[in-house]
Amino acid sequence: MLTDPSVKYKRYTPIDLPDRKWPSATYGAKVPIWLSTDLRDGNQALANPMTIDQKTSFFRQLVKCQVKEIEVSYPAASDTDFNFVRGLVENGEIPDDTWIQVLTPAREDLIRRTFDSVAGAKHVILHMYNATSPSFRNVVFRNSKEQTIELAVRHTKLVRQLTEEFAAKHGTVFKYEYSPETFTQTEPDFAIEVCEAVKTAWGKAGTGEDRIIFNLPATVEIAPPNHYADQIEYFGRKITEREKVIISLHPHNDRGTGIAAAEMGMLAGADRVEGCLFGNGERTGNVDLVNLALNLYTQGVNPNLDFSDIQSVIDTVTQCNDLPIHPRHPYAGELVFTAFSGSHQDAIKKGFEAQKVRHSTGENSYWDVPYLPIDPADLGQTYEAVIRVNSQSGKGGIAYLIKQNLHLDLPRKMQVAFYQVVQAIADKEAREMTVDDITTAFRQTYHFGGSAYQGRLALRNFKISSEPNHDNTENSGDEDERKRFDGTISVDGVYRVLRGNGNGPLSALLDALKTHLDIEFTIREYTEHSVGQDQGAKAASYVEIVPAGDRKSAVSWWGAGLDSDIAESGLRALLSAVNCAIGDRPLPELKLSVGFNASSGHDDISSRIVNALGLELPRRLQSSFFEVVQRAARDSGGEITYDALINLFKTTYCFSTPSNPRFTLGAFKLEQTGDGAGRQFNGEILFNGEKKSVVGQGNGPLSSALAALHPFIEGELRIREYSEHSIGEGTEVGAASYVELVYDVAGSKKRSAWGISIDTDITASGIRAVLNAASTLDIGLKKNATQ
Repeated sequence: MLTDPSVKYKRYTPIDLPDRKWPSATYGAKVPIWLSTDLRDGNQALANPMTIDQKTSFFRQLVKCQVKEIEVSYPAASDTDFNFVRGLVENGEIPDDTWIQVLTPAREDLIRRTFDSVAGAKHVILHMYNATSPSFRNVVFRNSKEQTIELAVRHTKLVRQLTEEFAAKHGTVFKYEYSPETFTQTEPDFAIEVCEAVKTAWGKAGTGEDRIIFNLPATVEIAPPNHYADQIEYFGRKITEREKVIISLHPHNDRGTGIAAAEMGMLAGADRVEGCLFGNGERTGNVDLVNLALNLYTQGVNPNLDFSDIQSVIDTVTQCNDLPIHPRHPYAGELVFTAFSGSHQDAIKKGFEAQKVRHSTGENSYWDVPYLPIDPADLGQTYEAVIRVNSQSGKGGIAYLIKQNLHLDLPRKMQVAFYQVVQAIADKEAREMTVDDITTAFRQTYHFGGSAYQGRLALRNFKISSEPNHDNTENSGDEDERKRFDGTISVDGVYRVLRGNGNGPLSALLDALKTHLDIEFTIREYTEHSVGQDQGAKAASYVEIVPAGDRKSAVSWWGAGLDSDIAESGLRALLSAVNCAIGDRPLPELKLSVGFNASSGHDDISSRIVNALGLELPRRLQSSFFEVVQRAARDSGGEITYDALINLFKTTYCFSTPSNPRFTLGAFKLEQTGDGAGRQFNGEILFNGEKKSVVGQGNGPLSSALAALHPFIEGELRIREYSEHSIGEGTEVGAASYVELVYDVAGSKKRSAWGISIDTDITASGIRAVLNAASTLDIGLKKNATQ
């Protein structure tokens, strides 16, 4: 580069316009007439010009975008361009409200060829040009000013003659457009002189649709955009019969200010803009019509162009032009709605949240989100790419993506914790983190979202029950009621039955973890929110835990849970946090040594049962079987082996062992009775192997089966407890049922027994459990049961 570039390059000559009005004009006060020159100016700039099929596809896209004036070609330049125009006309591609424009230089043979191309079209703009600047007059064409004007006038008269002939022959409605090519490099007064001569030669300029179009191109952009505005305002002041003239802009982008030049030119009084979608065109391109239109749109002005499906426009333009859209291109680039910066992401996240509140309360409906001048949804885009993550991103952006994709509104401190996880991955990978990367990292870190992400501790089932607080002080009350956690948890793949007590479900689970697994933590923070609405609503819970007894600890662990049951959501969140905290730390294994003064309790025994048989015993059954085990252990020296324990269970409850129970279920059916609330059992029961047809009524299947049994037994049976759960997976899933019966007969002490059954039919499973329980009781049979 030169030290003194002034020795090589001339400054532009400013226009003396001290009272210029355009700087104080209102932007958007007038929406311009839009003309797309993609198929002409844009096409001639391509290394590989479009085929007829590509141009036809592009034309249809322009029509879809509601462009009403389309420069379709320079028909005399090639057979391809000529045939393309003929195809549009003959195939009925041109809507009645759309004007096609065709370009020709001021040469008689080319003008006549151009008219031939549009024969039969309904609405045509005939666009003629000749260069007027000194460099073209003196160097390229060697014409004087007078010769330049004469050339324009002579060929304008020919255009007038041919428009009249073709209008009479084909019914075509014509408009005339004249361009003093290289207008911005032409002496302003000479440009006006040429246009005045052309207007006179045309002789048909009127108002409204009859106006003549003077297109004033910045063929090469040679000055700042304010200079172009001065030139346009000067032209508009000096041209006579302004009301009969459409001033059209045709900015190029050599200085990178094509958009500014067009907008300032509109402020200066222009009526029309010619350009290309996304700024294709010679050298640095024509002005971008999409950019101009959406600039108006974001100011609340309808540009009368439709880019509500901007991706289809992008696809068409890139396929036809074989040129990419720059990732940073306004409104259309892949990254224009994307924030990587942490502070930007945080602002966008907060902006969306605040706007949602404003809109929901009816405060206002305006779009006001930091860093996003337009709502991507208005262009048919999603919010998925608004925030993307790399090593420069912040917690706000990451939290936004989690909220958008997992519907979890993370507490601020948890945002910080997970941000560190993502940053570690981003630094290690040295690349952008995709949404899938981030959501997967969240699921893996917090063991969230199903069995694929299950941690070392996983909740299988649970029951929360209330126990009275034994504090009898005046201040004690229902709010001090104690909670008991009784559940089954998978511990490193082994089911363990855990019990604990606390002031609430979470503290009860913490107590259970401490008692059974030597895991001891304190909850420092708990928050929750709803996800979804109505019947599909769920509760999302977040728990922060710290080492026991150290609520001010600098080290903490977070967890998240989601479930339709708010208690289960909290328990899952707590286990999520505990999984993060324990890492690979060894946990106590299940050891069995039962009997008097032995260390094992019902929970350990129940854990063995659930792992061996898949049966999740109700709490009362756990206690009952524990007594059975204690007696058996006493008889065997205070200990009982694992295999002996399982066999003891099977024989005690007639479960999966060959036996001849006193009562066996045969074929049966249930029918509704009365208003449909009751049930009638009709079927067969085997009494010590003898089949009896029985009938009984009750409120449900189990009570009706008992009612059917009662006529044949002494005394009365009633159900004290019933529970069930699914067992197995997939096509092998069944129902496990547990029933505790109480037997009351005159002159004897009440007795109780448990029955267990598994069946693919949940009703049959429950009835069989009733009969199994009855079989273990010493029930007296009436004579009719044995006859």
